[in-house]
Amino acid sequence: MILALPAAIQSAANQANILQEMSTSPLPLSNEQARGLIMNLQGLCAPPASKLKRDGLYDLIEQMGFVQLDTINTVERAHHQILFSRNQTYRKQDLKDLLEKDRLLFENWTHDASIIPTEYYPYWKHRFDRARKRFRHRDWLKKKMKQPQKILKEVRGRIEKEGPLMSRDFETDEKHKSESWWGWKPHKAGLEYLWHTGELAVTRRDGFQKVYDFAERVIPEEHYEPSHSKAAFIDWACRSALEKLGVGTSGEIARFWDIISPAEAAKWCKQNSGKHCIPVTTECCAGDTKQAFARPDIEDTLCDLAAPPTRLRFLSPFDPVIRDRQRLERFFGFDYRIEIFVPEAKRVYGYYVLPILEGNRFVGRIDLKAYRNEDRLGVLGLWLEPKIKMSKARKAAINSELERLRKFAGVGRVEPGI
Repeated sequence: MILALPAAIQSAANQANILQEMSTSPLPLSNEQARGLIMNLQGLCAPPASKLKRDGLYDLIEQMGFVQLDTINTVERAHHQILFSRNQTYRKQDLKDLLEKDRLLFENWTHDASIIPTEYYPYWKHRFDRARKRFRHRDWLKKKMKQPQKILKEVRGRIEKEGPLMSRDFETDEKHKSESWWGWKPHKAGLEYLWHTGELAVTRRDGFQKVYDFAERVIPEEHYEPSHSKAAFIDWACRSALEKLGVGTSGEIARFWDIISPAEAAKWCKQNSGKHCIPVTTECCAGDTKQAFARPDIEDTLCDLAAPPTRLRFLSPFDPVIRDRQRLERFFGFDYRIEIFVPEAKRVYGYYVLPILEGNRFVGRIDLKAYRNEDRLGVLGLWLEPKIKMSKARKAAINSELERLRKFAGVGRVEPGI
């Protein structure tokens, strides 16, 4: 004989089952919500003309996670333009002071050379270990240097004796043909190896050339000394990436810092689903959906999203919102490829083409170059996206942004313009 449950108990049980199903069912996010989340978390929704002080600059970089460095100076160096596009009152000296004076930031590697909050340095010890194993596995030192241990000993010895040094300080010692990584001479390759594996750090830049010193003399003791277990390192890498991304697949979580493997991120997502991440479905720009994971406070975060500024802005090709091309196309419907490594005859657009962001959508791209010897910023090409018209208001907005960028690049005029 099966006894029926009292109606009140049965109702409570049904409600509990419904709540359990709701907690495990993926939360749906609209495309508009996904765009707003990305832009807010990556600092693109703050008022771009508000006064940015040095401590505010640090907060912005910590919010974003890191800022990529790049040597290309066609308009302005990548890290400067990334920060300027978020706040036009950004001062280059503030970044230099945070790096070289306050030591709140340090230089090392994510997916590329980057500026990173120094409080994350203890986790980078695992990246250093992994880099050391990777170089050893590839027998990199022997392939790139004829006498690797001799070169490394010379590098360490001179820095110990003379203090911080640049690669050019070793040029008189070079007796070998350039045969190393990126065409580097042996001592330069040795410096970079020791930097990638954590023994050296960049203490400052001299004309954008790295000046190397021992890491313990650069990184403050409170960040240099601590260490974390491998499990804590993977947990931090995934949780912090999701905080900066808001929402992402396990592959995107792994790619954010590029310090753990996709398999490690996938395992973390599986083990922590419902705890440190929640499953979601995100609406793509084309109308289809994508399964992903979100930070656990996603619903509260969505409620607090600020609307993006309506002002038109040019983003760096190395902007964090741009660099994951598949993610960019999925959420914003913008197909972008940088063509600096494409032969000129095969380029679709141009050498240094900047995406044009208007509100929360990309409306075109513009090819710019600062001719500093001629004191001008030149517009080499302008392309609007399909269905985007060149209205008087949009043309005025583009010209206003050209004028702001001209001043920031330190040239006297825009010529030719649009």
